Amino acid sequence: MSNNKYYTVWEGKTIGVFDSWDECREAVTGCRAIYKSFATREEAVEAFNGDYRDYVGKNEAKMFNYSRLDPSHRPLIPSICVDAACSGNPGKLEFRGVETATGAEIFHRGPFEEGTQNIGEFLAIAFGLAILRKAGANLTIYSDSMTAISWIKHKSCNTKLQRSEKNKDLFYIVDKAVEWLKNNDCPNPIVKWDTEAWGEIPADFGRK
Repeated sequence: MSNNKYYTVWEGKTIGVFDSWDECREAVTGCRAIYKSFATREEAVEAFNGDYRDYVGKNEAKMFNYSRLDPSHRPLIPSICVDAACSGNPGKLEFRGVETATGAEIFHRGPFEEGTQNIGEFLAIAFGLAILRKAGANLTIYSDSMTAISWIKHKSCNTKLQRSEKNKDLFYIVDKAVEWLKNNDCPNPIVKWDTEAWGEIPADFGRK
C-alpha cells in the first residue's frame, strides 16, 4: 500500500491536483493559498472540482507562507490582521480579525445596517486591540486602511456618516470603542499592510 498523499490547491501560485508535497509546496509557498491533502487522487480531483468550503474547516480556510519573501520585509508572525466589508457606502457592514499566519478567524461582527468601510476598519482595529489587551498579548495588528489607523491613533471615529434609526446599534458600538480607546493605553503596534508586496490582507472578505 502506498503512503503517498495527493494535494488539492484551490488558490495559490498554481492551482490543481498535485501528486507530491514538493509540488504542492511550490504552488502555495510565499503567497495566499487554500489547499488540503487527500488519501487518493480521485478524492483530490473531486474536491478540486467542488467548493473548497465543503472540504476545508473554517479555521483552516486561509493558509499563508511568507518564507520566500525578503526577510527584511515580511509581515511579523505571530500577529493579527483586520479588515471590513461594506455592501454599499453606506450599506451593510461587517468586520473581522484573523491570525496572519493561518487566516484562522479570531472575531467577526456584523452585519450592521447603514455603515461605512472606514467605520468597519476602525472598529476592527479597536476590537483587535481590546482582545489582545485582555489576552496580555503584545502582538502587531495589521490593517490596510490608513484612515482607520489614523482614527485609532487620535482615539476618535471621524466619520461624516449621519446617525439614524437604522445605524443606532452600530454607533452604539462606535461610541463604546472610542470610550475604551480613551481609557486604555495599548502598546500593540498598528502597521499598514503592504498589499503590493504581500497580496490581499488575510482578513479580506474576498468580495472585491
